Amino acid sequence: MRTLVGTYPTCYIRFMDAVLHALADESRRTVLEILRSHPASAGELAEVIPIARPGVSRHLRVLREAGLVEVRQEAQRRIYSLRPQALVEVDEWLEGYRALWQNRIDALHTEIARGRKARR
Repeated sequence: MRTLVGTYPTCYIRFMDAVLHALADESRRTVLEILRSHPASAGELAEVIPIARPGVSRHLRVLREAGLVEVRQEAQRRIYSLRPQALVEVDEWLEGYRALWQNRIDALHTEIARGRKARR
């Protein structure tokens, strides 16, 4: 895992920006939750999400461009499914931050334990 700020290639930074931008929207996260359980067409997604079908299509385009979903043609329908690899890459990027917070949480537990011991 890379840890220095200047070591990420520009294409990787653009990829992460696109993924995080896509995940920032509640409707797109809802689409991902639905696609996590099963592939669906834009029409099926529009029935569940309280926005107009053109809005669902725009959200799907953002998710597709970010690499979070993939699409396949079935006759006249486009079927969307989750592409989990993009989320794996986000998870790997977050790992360094997770370690930072875990160290801080461990230190907090130590201080709490010391406080309890001092009160006795």
